[in-house]
Amino acid sequence: MTDLIMANAAHWLPIAFAALMGIAILAYVILDGYDLGVGILMADADDAERDRMIASIGPFWDANETWLVLAVGLLLVAFPLAHGMILSALYLPVLALLLGLIMRGVSFEFRAKTDGLHRVWWNRAFVAGSLLAALSQGYMLGVYILGLQTGWAAMAFGLLTGVCLTAAYGFIGAAWLVLKTDGALQAKAAARCRNLLWLAALGMLAVSVVTPLVSDRIAAKWFDLPQFFLLAPIPLVAVGLFVAVWLALRHLPAADDRWCWVPFAGAIGIFTLGFHGLAYSFYPFVVPEKLTVWEAAAAPESLMVIFIGACVVLPVILGYTVFAYRVFRGKAGELRYD
Repeated sequence: MTDLIMANAAHWLPIAFAALMGIAILAYVILDGYDLGVGILMADADDAERDRMIASIGPFWDANETWLVLAVGLLLVAFPLAHGMILSALYLPVLALLLGLIMRGVSFEFRAKTDGLHRVWWNRAFVAGSLLAALSQGYMLGVYILGLQTGWAAMAFGLLTGVCLTAAYGFIGAAWLVLKTDGALQAKAAARCRNLLWLAALGMLAVSVVTPLVSDRIAAKWFDLPQFFLLAPIPLVAVGLFVAVWLALRHLPAADDRWCWVPFAGAIGIFTLGFHGLAYSFYPFVVPEKLTVWEAAAAPESLMVIFIGACVVLPVILGYTVFAYRVFRGKAGELRYD
């Protein structure tokens, strides 16, 4: 009986961990994506605007990065072969990502303890760290889509996705500021959101064009019948969301501030659809065209123990995330450190 249970577990546990890892990655891209975007947008802001922007992300940004730790941890313990293969191919952009996150963390704290020229430099470090983290994540996404290929073509596509993901983070960050601020800063954020919307759309289009070209298997999942009808709603709904966000931004800011939530909600929908499209395309591979979730998975006995722990940890993370966003809902106020 035990052997039968473990045999079944060997099939469904890798799928369950792939789903958990996908949830963690999507949550990180959305939640830390907007505060990375806010950090990038601080490059074009005055001192008062920077303080208001920091106040809008201050209660959340540490918790947002928890999802990255969870995703990498699940990759390491559940798919050790994939972890080694991915990090071996991407160690330089991973190093750049860690450097960017360290710069953000240090400058976030030190900008509150200095003034004058020192504070100017810490603000610049926060912007640089946000930009470096976003670009490195986008580069890793591009190389991953190409199956961890090397060469100038792969690097060029990685740089393109790096720029486009950075623009997408700026877009969702501006949408967050539209939701959390008012007055002149909200108007400025709405204008930035309109401009960056097009670059985000370009990035999604570039990924959509290249993804089926790198694999005949993916091309068949996209265009063969009846699979075509499973994927067709994703680009259609995504286009609808881009149009809805564009129309909402044309009427923002508004006197009653009634629709300030629409750009951010639309951005969440766009990111979710894009991630769903990639997950649909690459499944069951955890490393595109190289390792399936079953080939890369750890032993079923180990996965079962880790799965029990994940079932405890994940609700805790979800709980304090929901609690934090509920407590600090509404418009961001004056930045205070007392």
